Amino acid sequence: MTETNEGFPRGTLIRGIGSFYTARDESGEDHTLRCKKKFRHRGMTPMIGDEVLFSPGTGEEHGWIEEILPRKTECLRPPVANVTRLVIVLSPVPEADLLLTDRLIARAAAQGMDVVIAVNKSDLDDGMAETIRAQYRAAGIPVLKVCARKKEGLEELREAMAGSLCCMTGQSGAGKSTLLNALMGLDLETGDISRKISRGKNTTRQAELIEKDGLRVMDTAGFNLLEAERQLEPEKLKERYPEFREYEGKCRFRECLHDREPGCAVREAAEAGILSKERVGRYRILLGEIREVWRARYD
Repeated sequence: MTETNEGFPRGTLIRGIGSFYTARDESGEDHTLRCKKKFRHRGMTPMIGDEVLFSPGTGEEHGWIEEILPRKTECLRPPVANVTRLVIVLSPVPEADLLLTDRLIARAAAQGMDVVIAVNKSDLDDGMAETIRAQYRAAGIPVLKVCARKKEGLEELREAMAGSLCCMTGQSGAGKSTLLNALMGLDLETGDISRKISRGKNTTRQAELIEKDGLRVMDTAGFNLLEAERQLEPEKLKERYPEFREYEGKCRFRECLHDREPGCAVREAAEAGILSKERVGRYRILLGEIREVWRARYD
């Protein structure tokens, strides 16, 4: 167990239940910790993935989180820290929500995270991965075809995740836990799809950092909604779309938001099939939502 200059050992928070957290130190030993009141006064809450300094417990007594070290990245939905690669799991059932996917991608871009899309349950729709790949090709986002049940495409996904602290996220019922089981030889609880509403049953209750076979993955609760960001200026959204960059300065209006302005180079590229019409259309929906939220931010 390595100690820092401050005299406290360093660890990574791998799970939290109630007011207790588990930190894994550099030798692989786990420690049960609680959070000191000073963090509440600072308005800080520990997140899974946080690098912390801590004082170990003795005997049956828990230890204490002494400091939360600066975060490289920070996600609020799911609430995890220091993720460098976001793995978005989609599937044919429940139907893939690509507007939700684009929200996740935009937030990842703002944090400097890489993104990989894994289309699971490919045995139910063999062509779905290629359809989605076409929409994200210009953005440079890899779209991988996998099937956890048949253990197909797992090696390519494993290679894409190696060397990064990954967060596996997406809609409830897309098969994240099943996919983690297949990737890492685990036995996480999995759920079925509700036949009445074709939505997934959420089996992961809280985030947990899982480390095995060279992979470091956050298993997080699935969800089906992600609200618009309240502090995002509308003109900043386009900066989160890498496929738009080469068109900056080519629109008729210098301040073009790539919405419905005349002479928009992004719209022309979408109409010509160079950019995905579907993704540009979803961008306009998000832009409209962000404009509404921005106008109402002081109400």
